[in-house]
Amino acid sequence: MTNRSRAVLGTACGAHFVHDGFSDVLYVLLPVWAAEFGLTFVQVGFMRTVYTGGMALFQVPAGLLAERWGERRLLAAGTAVTAGGFIVAGTAGAFPALLLVLLAAGLGSGVQHPLSSSLVSKAYETGPRRAALGTYNFSGDLGKVAVPAAVALGAAAVGWRVASAAYGVLGLAAALVILVILARLGAGTPSTTERAGASGAGWGIRDPRGFRALAAVGMIDNGSRTALLTFLPFVLIAKGTTVAGVGTALALVFAGGAIGKFVCGLLAERVGVIRTVVLTEAATALGIVAVVAAPLPVALAILL
Repeated sequence: MTNRSRAVLGTACGAHFVHDGFSDVLYVLLPVWAAEFGLTFVQVGFMRTVYTGGMALFQVPAGLLAERWGERRLLAAGTAVTAGGFIVAGTAGAFPALLLVLLAAGLGSGVQHPLSSSLVSKAYETGPRRAALGTYNFSGDLGKVAVPAAVALGAAAVGWRVASAAYGVLGLAAALVILVILARLGAGTPSTTERAGASGAGWGIRDPRGFRALAAVGMIDNGSRTALLTFLPFVLIAKGTTVAGVGTALALVFAGGAIGKFVCGLLAERVGVIRTVVLTEAATALGIVAVVAAPLPVALAILL
């Protein structure tokens, strides 16, 4: 592992931290927006869908564009677009304006996962790639834990508009740092060669049935997770917590998720992948029901 590889990994981890922070700080802002603009639960859910949909929609095109333009410029540009969206959100005065801003921010954030993971994979072609990608994934969890809590505290102290714009400014600074560091490292340039003998048939999927099952589980898991986190702040506020308390609760959820990735890996080694998936999905479903029904102190303990 060279210093260059470490620097590329560090840059990708920084991008992951910033972008996951942008994505999950919405869970703090949604109840604030609902109160300020008089939004219904349908409108709140639609706002989250617009951001996530924009992010998902642009991931495949981002990977294709990176083949021509390189990861460096696209990653920096996408980060700047997302950051700009949160700065503009701080000036929004109505629901339609917020929707447009969130769509743009989501599209910008769509570049992060495919391009950052590509940078890490290329940097560790002959090194400990699994460990590097594990580190990269963990950095996103850190962003999920730290940013919502920090912005919640900022919103309680100076208002959500200033807090949102302030994190957007940090995102713009991150975009510039990403561009400069990757340029100095000579990383993220357009591809000039094609892999000899590589076959695109099947996208490398060796077990289509298993892949479909895993994809279905992933869709259900991600859908239930997003639905819970979108409306969890409203449940907690109804139980008597504050915006800062919501940020703390979300930090507990994401910290538990980070720990769970490690624990579930060990569990899968002992009982198998399928049983681990079934156990964790069942535990998650029971936990969601319990959080809704339990008093605030018990709900916070369950969230971890």
